[in-house]
Amino acid sequence: MGSIEHENDNHVIDPIDPEEFRTQAHKVVDFIADYYKNIEQYPVLSQVYPGYLRKNIPEESAPNVPESLEQILQDVTRFVVPGITHWQHPNFYAYFSASKSTAAFLGEMLSSGFNVNGFNWLSSPAVTELEMLVVDWLGEMLKLPKSFLFSGSGGGVLQGTTCEAILCTLVGARDQKLREIGRDKFSKLVVYASDQTHMCLKKAAHVAGFGDENLRVIETTKSELYALSPNSLRIAIQSDIENGFIPFYLCATIGTTSTNAVDPLGPLTAVAQPHKIWVHVDAAYAGSACICPELRHFLNGVENVNSISLNTHKQFFSAPDCCCLWLKDPSALKNSLSTNPPYLRNAATDSGEVVDFKDWQITLSRRFHAIKLWVVMKSYGQENLRSFIRHHVEMAKLFEEMVKRDQRFELVAPRNFGMVCFRLSFWDVDMSNVMNARLLEEINKSGKAFMIHTVVKGVFVIRITIGGMMTKERHVVSTWKLVQELAEKVMVMEGI
Repeated sequence: MGSIEHENDNHVIDPIDPEEFRTQAHKVVDFIADYYKNIEQYPVLSQVYPGYLRKNIPEESAPNVPESLEQILQDVTRFVVPGITHWQHPNFYAYFSASKSTAAFLGEMLSSGFNVNGFNWLSSPAVTELEMLVVDWLGEMLKLPKSFLFSGSGGGVLQGTTCEAILCTLVGARDQKLREIGRDKFSKLVVYASDQTHMCLKKAAHVAGFGDENLRVIETTKSELYALSPNSLRIAIQSDIENGFIPFYLCATIGTTSTNAVDPLGPLTAVAQPHKIWVHVDAAYAGSACICPELRHFLNGVENVNSISLNTHKQFFSAPDCCCLWLKDPSALKNSLSTNPPYLRNAATDSGEVVDFKDWQITLSRRFHAIKLWVVMKSYGQENLRSFIRHHVEMAKLFEEMVKRDQRFELVAPRNFGMVCFRLSFWDVDMSNVMNARLLEEINKSGKAFMIHTVVKGVFVIRITIGGMMTKERHVVSTWKLVQELAEKVMVMEGI
């Protein structure tokens, strides 16, 4: 019987043969290294048309027989690369950068190689305990109060994105409030944010069961630098209370997507605390920069919030997806998100001496994110991480100064971190919007840079976010020259 099983095994492909893996992995590493070596030869923004891939790949179904890795990589070059917008290109300035580093690559390789599912402590103790360690390390770098750390009375967790972090805290805050006032008051609960808050809050609110009638979007003003005004929040809360609503959740932002605005945490929490409102801080983009002492003041007042999250894959060289969420009271999440079916019961969990991160997130499955962050921190050290971030801020300052020196342009919002909001300046708003839209189209069509726009109080604004791992000062200078040349072209075309 044993010989029959052995004979049958010979007819089954071995998905992980160590020596085959060694050989093939070297080829993939060489392919990726060459991609980075030559990345500047590609247009930053993909120039393909919708549906290009199905039209160009000749196969109508998956292959019946294996193909060689060489053939597969040739097809990647022919079919996939043209459809990639190159986020690691030094002239990628759109959205917020998805940072990458050699250390992050290596951490990802270890995470993928171990291929564990760390949903509870027992499933892989190192996954949980290393995660507890690195979130405390990063929390200490940010000078978060001990009340947010495992070494204190709180704790942190690595999730995929800020969208998940906001949803989890929203659900935890919702259920905490409903246990206090009764579930029949659900329709009276109110969520607060500014008109600069990321759209993921509205999405999370809808997933959590709230309609637009439960969401208060408070208008910001240029005079307040587009930050959420504590007085406006106070007025909105008082109005809701007078109308029978129950305030329960506020999302404040450090570094908003549209304008880089920073909401004042101290004054906002002073307004929220008397009403027992859960205050969450979305520091997805700018939070990592606050490891620099000269930028830490943007987190002043964090000691009075309930939770804070940031994406290490934006400025902390860790590659998507890796969002850090810290909470003063993790039990609020666990009370809402924990599940303990018989097949997950075990002595370690029952002892209450371990953390099961499945109870801190929406999904059960979870990757070994912590090892990626751990490798990054150990490979670069705190001083190098701060230097990287400072370099990006300095390049943004340089771009800001170049904009100021050209009288055709104006800055639309203060530059707090690595993002600059600017536009061609015209007295007529409609003409300004048209001209800036055309300028942005020309920039992206050139393939030499990629930026996106936002609309602030009806004004079309071009955003440039400097945070790419391969971006150097020469790239920023040449990009500004490109902007100037294309601005001249657009204005000549319009007879201006």
